[in-house]
Order: sequence, then C-alpha cells, then structure tokens
Amino acid sequence: MHQTLGHKSIQNTMVYIQYEKALYGTSVNDEFTVKVATNIEEAYELAEVGFEYLTGEYNDGGKIFRKRK
Repeated sequence: MHQTLGHKSIQNTMVYIQYEKALYGTSVNDEFTVKVATNIEEAYELAEVGFEYLTGEYNDGGKIFRKRK
C-alpha cells in the first residue's frame, strides 16, 4: 500500500521523501512519536517542542504532527 500524504499525485509525495532523505540520510531511525492537534493552541504547543506538521484539517479530526524518537 502506498501512502501519498494526502497528495493527488505520487510525484508530490516523492518531493517530501527526497527532501527528508537529503536532511536525515537513509540510516536514521524511522520511528516517530505522532500527535494530533485539534486546535491552533495545541498545534502551537507541538511546534514549540519540536514536532513537525504533516497534514490534516481541524474540521476532520485535527492536524497531524510527528517527531523522531
């Protein structure tokens, strides 16, 4: 099963994958802590402690953030 991060085209997802490999290489730990922010205050708090935004909308359950373990 392929994950497209919500993009309509796999090419858009590949840009993010290539960017991540350039930043972190291929030998890093691929384990993440994942959190969901259901409002702007929660999103702000997650960003402040190093979580990165992935995708999502507040009206469908929240915005997804992750941070490497």
